[in-house]
Amino acid sequence: MPSTQARPRRGLLVLLIVTWAISWPVIKIGVADVPPLWYACLRYAIATAFMFAVAAARGELAWPPRQDWPLVVISGTLQMAAYSALTGSALTVLPPGRASILAFSTPIWVAPLAACWAREFISRATLIGTSLGLLGVLLIAAPSLRAASAMHASAYAMLIGAALAWAVTIVFVRTHRFAASALTLAPWQMALASTLLLGAAFGLEGAPARIDRNGALSLAFVGPAATAFAYWAVVEAGRHVRASTMAMALLAAPVLGLFISAATLGESIDLALLAGTALIGAGIRLATGPAARRLEPAAAPDSSPHGSTGRSR
Repeated sequence: MPSTQARPRRGLLVLLIVTWAISWPVIKIGVADVPPLWYACLRYAIATAFMFAVAAARGELAWPPRQDWPLVVISGTLQMAAYSALTGSALTVLPPGRASILAFSTPIWVAPLAACWAREFISRATLIGTSLGLLGVLLIAAPSLRAASAMHASAYAMLIGAALAWAVTIVFVRTHRFAASALTLAPWQMALASTLLLGAAFGLEGAPARIDRNGALSLAFVGPAATAFAYWAVVEAGRHVRASTMAMALLAAPVLGLFISAATLGESIDLALLAGTALIGAGIRLATGPAARRLEPAAAPDSSPHGSTGRSR
């Protein structure tokens, strides 16, 4: 029988999944009104303010120790700035449900990166899972391989790049020894991300234009809820839930998002998309499940695909 403490954590995980699922069609609406780099910049600027307030309220607001600055730079640059810029740009072309499935394929890319970078052992289950996941990615992106779909091919490449950027962060986190808590580091990671995105937005999209109602409403949800709250929620849930369980549970977010997008934005769901989603889910299950579990350093953080600084967390 689940403990009374476990129920709030499970409720938090469910709320996190629903929040992320809703965020994809909401971001799609937002980037139709606000250029994607400016959208990402404003999203993280809002989230930065919220995270500074939360860290201060909980007595964890402090300058990051020197030992943690490499993590702040890697996470702020790749996981936050690059990921949000690439996914936002892809959503100007692709429907949100299909985009979210590929963007959440991060765990598939972790195993080969960890083998090359951290010299982690790859089990047979991990190899099979990675292969199934890649097959699922190919099945979803196959229509873009036609010459007439060059714009779609570019958008799919952005999503794969976003998933890889997050995977690199996860592998780095696995080998990092934390000096400060995740909550102490989060505002600085987000501040770095918003600063980098500000420069990119000015350089590539020019001066910001007036934000209309849809863009403002989208940012009002995505900044505080899908970015600031979601960061805190995944860190908090990740403290009590195994990485493999988190990876599979959070895969429900893009699947739910796909159906929300179909219901609200009229996104079509075809057999190739469903089959690709099933293959990616099976691949993640094999690559992160008990059969693929490897020994990790005692201080290694949680490797959830959506946790920014892992368990110190």
